[in-house]
Amino acid sequence: MAREKEQDLIEIAPTAKPPVAKIMEYGKYLYRERKKQKEGRRGQKSELKMVRFSVRTSGADLELRANQVDKFLKKRYKVRIQMTLKGREKALRDFANGRLKNFLSLIKESYKIEQEPKSFPMGIFMVISKA
Repeated sequence: MAREKEQDLIEIAPTAKPPVAKIMEYGKYLYRERKKQKEGRRGQKSELKMVRFSVRTSGADLELRANQVDKFLKKRYKVRIQMTLKGREKALRDFANGRLKNFLSLIKESYKIEQEPKSFPMGIFMVISKA
């Protein structure tokens, strides 16, 4: 039948009983498969958003930043939370970790920690994503 129509016989599901095949152009089949793969990748958001604040940032500003993080998490972005430390603040790592935990408690959306809090020369950062 495929030869009569001058098209290809394409096996769609070889593991099914009986195997499923279609009569169509092979190029058109490949095009549709690539399109399906692209569509599947669209649902995944892997872009990383960043929120930065300092140890000295006031409570109201921390709430504002937490609201930003909530919006990013709702849109399924990963969020890098970065707390900058300057000068002698770097010696107060325990205090800074406490402030970071306080900030995390302000986030209303459920989240999971992708990367644990890590020190770097300018402060502390961590990565979270939607749970």
